Amino acid sequence: MRSASSSSLEWNAYARAIGTNIQRQRVARGYSQDRVAYEANLSRYTYQKLEKGESRPGTPANPTVRTLLAVVQVLGVGLAEILPRDAPDLSVR
Repeated sequence: MRSASSSSLEWNAYARAIGTNIQRQRVARGYSQDRVAYEANLSRYTYQKLEKGESRPGTPANPTVRTLLAVVQVLGVGLAEILPRDAPDLSVR
């Protein structure tokens, strides 16, 4: 049986991995955080937190599909290129 805390830890790691993947794609294209944020219609602060995998300090990011689509469209990549291969099991019984 999985606990809520292990599920939370897995999500935290997954959110950080999404941020790392976004940052990697941004840097590979030579884009600034400001550029991606502006073109994705996000505040710079929101975008910076997304790259860190946080929504607030100590709280993992939980970006909307809309936000992720906006970012990948600016970067010219598919969602599969920023989503980590192994998604966490979020079902807690």
